[in-house]
Amino acid sequence: MKKEPWKPHATVAAIVEQDGQFLLVEETTSRGNRFNQPAGHLEDNETITQAVIRETLEETAYDFHPEALLGIYHWKHTHNDTTYLRFAFIGQVGQHYPTQALDDGIIRAVWMSIEEIREKQHLMRSEQVLLCFEDYIAGKQYPLETITHL
Repeated sequence: MKKEPWKPHATVAAIVEQDGQFLLVEETTSRGNRFNQPAGHLEDNETITQAVIRETLEETAYDFHPEALLGIYHWKHTHNDTTYLRFAFIGQVGQHYPTQALDDGIIRAVWMSIEEIREKQHLMRSEQVLLCFEDYIAGKQYPLETITHL
């Protein structure tokens, strides 16, 4: 029997800063409620940038406009032994749709300062959450054209 090749999970995340506050979602997890950037899995037949736009809208009810790639993060989750490749994007939010239902498991969208995020580090979904914000604050970013969609 031929073994299937190992594959990481491709995910996307949106980094949004507005008036010194960062956009996060509070979501239910197997470890209790946790905070995360608007994020999710890449779906078949969509580009990586389309995925981050879709996920942000589904989880926050905000339109997301990517402006740069923050980075690509390779991480193995210690709780479920799953490896993720996370494409984190910097951008701005546009129109908000307050009556739109949020994705299953999403409790609410919330804005927090970096100080609040650091204080609540133990409540972040993974180590990637704070790391992405710290990379953003450090000025890391790459042009969207770094990713080629064919």
